[in-house]
Amino acid sequence: MRIIITGGGTGGHLFPGIALAAALRRQFPGCEIMFIGTQRQLDRDALAGLNFQQEAISCMGLKGMGLAHRLRSIASLPKAVLEAARLIQRFQPALVFGVGGYVTGPVLLAARLLGVPACIHEQNAIPGLANRLTARFVSKVFVSIPGDYPFPPKKIVVSGNPVRAEILAAAESRQRQQDSGNPFTLLIMGGSLGAHRVNLLMLEAANILKEKITRPFRLIHQTGAADVEQVRAGYAAAGVQAEVSAFIKDMAAVYAQADLAVARAGATSLAELAVMGLPAVLIPYPHAADDHQAANASYYVAGGGAKMYREEGLNAAQLVTVVTELAEDSGKRAAMGAAMRQMAVPDAAERILSVCVLLTKYAPSEGI
Repeated sequence: MRIIITGGGTGGHLFPGIALAAALRRQFPGCEIMFIGTQRQLDRDALAGLNFQQEAISCMGLKGMGLAHRLRSIASLPKAVLEAARLIQRFQPALVFGVGGYVTGPVLLAARLLGVPACIHEQNAIPGLANRLTARFVSKVFVSIPGDYPFPPKKIVVSGNPVRAEILAAAESRQRQQDSGNPFTLLIMGGSLGAHRVNLLMLEAANILKEKITRPFRLIHQTGAADVEQVRAGYAAAGVQAEVSAFIKDMAAVYAQADLAVARAGATSLAELAVMGLPAVLIPYPHAADDHQAANASYYVAGGGAKMYREEGLNAAQLVTVVTELAEDSGKRAAMGAAMRQMAVPDAAERILSVCVLLTKYAPSEGI
């Protein structure tokens, strides 16, 4: 069996695709998988060492850009569709699966023109432009959380968001472990590219937290490349124990150590936090398309697993207050963690595959 997975531009798009690909390999040993993504370095880094065939096409985004950029993007579309069609014809996939991002549009359109079955997965509570457009001609639309989506109802499958196998394994290990008296560990992450405002708030808050939290504590902070040196130096000057990285490759190991997360509200990060049963203080990215991060966060807040604060109204004193409250109250953290776990869908990849396989010539009983 051959499958094309298309998407990229952020880790939030790629990581569910990687999780799906790993599940596919487990179910169909020997299957071949091609990723078609953007030409951004982040795409290459996320897929490095995973032994998937990787290709990129030349295309541009539409949403949130100026008129000149949008015109160039539209003009480049025929070339992008042609590039995608050549890759599909060469690879001969049984299915094309889109995980979000502007690169998916040309690839899914090429699949449609070539008569190859196609599906998409929408991670966010408010769909992106590419998925809203391609939903018209794909067979199934998988969504991460229940909601009211602008997709044909008969196509929608509430599947959850696929989580990488190493994080699922870390979640099982975390549930078996008891509190060993380790320092309270706060994980700060702004997504794969970091979050400048969150970084600055945490630097300011760290000076107060070291006085407020009565037990030993430490920070693990993913900053993004732009702020890593400033944040590392700031924590050192404050005398705060901190592990600071521009990008964390092994998120499973980090999640396993954390007691609480301060994070943006990207759908993939939230799915991972839920599987880990990790309570969270969420600060949605204020410029996300259609404010989708706030909509994502609202689902987990309503379920009792997270607290949400708007960036524009948040200051360091407020952040200190909520972090201190949760650091000092293990019972509240445990209740929030249990609520997060209730909203997790650890078998999301398998749910998706069970539907996708039915769209191909490979019925479950026939193998490959």
